[in-house]
Amino acid sequence: MCLIAFAWQAHPRWRLLLLGNRDEFHARPSAALARWDDRPIIGGRDLQAGGTWLGVTDAGRCCVVTNVRDPRDPQLGVSRGMLATDFLAGSADAASHAQQLLRSAAAYRPFNLLTFDAQAAFYLGNRPQPRMQPVSAGVHGLSNADFNTPWPKTRALMQRLQGWIDDGGERDFAPLFDALADEQLAPDAQLPDTGVGLARERWLSAAFLRGEHYGTRASTLVAIGHAGDGVIIERRFGPHGRFEGETPWPIAGQPVVR
Repeated sequence: MCLIAFAWQAHPRWRLLLLGNRDEFHARPSAALARWDDRPIIGGRDLQAGGTWLGVTDAGRCCVVTNVRDPRDPQLGVSRGMLATDFLAGSADAASHAQQLLRSAAAYRPFNLLTFDAQAAFYLGNRPQPRMQPVSAGVHGLSNADFNTPWPKTRALMQRLQGWIDDGGERDFAPLFDALADEQLAPDAQLPDTGVGLARERWLSAAFLRGEHYGTRASTLVAIGHAGDGVIIERRFGPHGRFEGETPWPIAGQPVVR
C-alpha cells in the first residue's frame, strides 16, 4: 500500500473513512478481498509472505501498512505484512498494541503503520528510528515517507477526501474512487528526491500507477460507522491498469453500503 488518505472522527456518519492504493509488482501473488478462513480478518492477502497490506475486522478494527521509499535502506527483517495481520487478529487495543510494537519495531523491514479500533488510532514507523504517535481527529495522509509528509499526491488525495466530506458525501463513494484513479503527474518542482531518479519520481507522483510489471494492484475504501458497522470495497487491477474486478464486503454483518 503506497498511498493513503483517511478521515478519523471527522465525519458525522463514519468514524473512519480510509482510501488507499496498493502499488506492487504484478507478479507477486495475492488473493482478492475476502474473509479469511484462519483468522478474523477481512482483507486482501499477500500469498508470498502470508500477511495483508490492509484489512478490517467485524469488531471495527482496521490496519494498513506501507513501505518506506529509500533505495539506500536494505529491506531486511520481518515482513511488514505481518504487522497488520498481527494487530487485526490480536486482542490488544490500539493503545496497548502501539506501546508493545514500539519495543520490537526495529526488527521489521522499513514500515509505516496505521492502527484503528473503536476508541483510538495510532501511527507507528521504524525509520529512521522506531516511533509512535496517536492520531488526532481530522483528515490525514500517508505514502512511502512519513506520516503527513506533504508529497503532492498525498496532499491531493487528502484534499479530495476533505472536499467530499465538505460537500456532504456519505454513501456515494464514486468520487473517492475517482480520486484514487487519478493519473495526473506532479510538476517537477514539487517532486521529492527519494533517490530513485527524476523519471521514476515523475511516474510515482501519480495516485494511480499504470505499468507492465509494477503498478497499482488494488484501490480500497474502508468506511466504518460510529456504531461499528460499515463496508470495505476493493477494486483490483492487472498490468497496464487493466481492471480485474471489484469486491464489496460488509463489516459487522451489516448490509453493504453502496
